[in-house]
Amino acid sequence: MTPQPLSHFLANHRALLGKGPVALIFAEDEVELESTLRHHLAAGFQPVLAFLPDGIDLPAEFEGRVHAIRHDTRAEGAVTGAVNALLAVAPPTTWFYYCYNGEYLFHPFAESRSVEEMLTFHTEERRSAVFCMVVDLYAADLERAPLGVSVEDAMLDAAGYYALPRWDEEKGAEKARQVDLYGGLKWRFEEHIPWARRRIDRIALFRAEPGLRLLPDHSLSIEEMNTCACPWHNNVTAAIASFRTAKALRRNPASKHAVQSFVWARSTRFDWRAQQLMDLGFMEPGQWF
Repeated sequence: MTPQPLSHFLANHRALLGKGPVALIFAEDEVELESTLRHHLAAGFQPVLAFLPDGIDLPAEFEGRVHAIRHDTRAEGAVTGAVNALLAVAPPTTWFYYCYNGEYLFHPFAESRSVEEMLTFHTEERRSAVFCMVVDLYAADLERAPLGVSVEDAMLDAAGYYALPRWDEEKGAEKARQVDLYGGLKWRFEEHIPWARRRIDRIALFRAEPGLRLLPDHSLSIEEMNTCACPWHNNVTAAIASFRTAKALRRNPASKHAVQSFVWARSTRFDWRAQQLMDLGFMEPGQWF
């Protein structure tokens, strides 16, 4: 399948947005693109849209299963622009998810329940967005995996995370039930990460609403959709296991030689199970059992 621009998809395939949940995969390069697509197809997303920059084409195994869209994913505002264009034409019941290559969504009980089941429950709780925590993954041995990416030998930090109440500059007060999360590689190597990019929270799962827009800081234009829980009890949250920061630290000339190893005393092997992420406190089932 030859990738077509987003305008072509919107003109010819927008009816697919009425099904969902829709996964939007933004490929910044080819690193673990295949495993990313495979993971989200297995999770139950339908359709899956792959946004591919020039020079990257859809792997043959995904022909007929993934819609390839030619898009300059490295341009400023590329992700928000694409997501908002889709939100503008999608039915208000459609759930969207977005991530980058080398990132993998996990939700509570993912080994036995689909993402659609989880979103059905979340919708019944009158919630229109799922608060997600981005958990950095990294290779255990940088000599064998110099880019910091290894699906077979992935590790994560089991400690070193914290949350701060989100501040409303206009009102001079904390925003109710909103937090900024920090930790992982962006905390341990913060001298190499710009302040505005150190947060590890992301509203990556959300339902289309009239006028809704994705903002550059991974939050949404409707404030209630940025909350981590409803006023009465905790809700389902999810986690995104991501090699993106490790890859960036190893590719950036300023940080590459400063990072001899990502492993530290609180590293633990990632076993690719949702239960491990729940046990570590990276996501919770809320009232879903």
